Amino acid sequence: MSEGLLNVFQWYGAIAGAIAALVVSLDLGRRATGWAFVLFVTASVAYVAWGFLNDEGKAVAWQNVVLFAINVIGVYRYLIRKKPVHG
Repeated sequence: MSEGLLNVFQWYGAIAGAIAALVVSLDLGRRATGWAFVLFVTASVAYVAWGFLNDEGKAVAWQNVVLFAINVIGVYRYLIRKKPVHG
């Protein structure tokens, strides 16, 4: 695997994860949080690719397999599922 592509995966994962965390921390509403989870999903995919294609990244890859599943739940809860009615 090309070193350049590995760097793209690694840096994209780091930057996308940081931006997504910022958006979630700002509490801008359900829709913005949902899109932040979409960004988290893409960051997880990048880290999984980086980790499994990099000799030293297996632990990061497996961690992001789990985070991918958690982030998909976030996408479902904030973008797909209707907000529960309380009352």
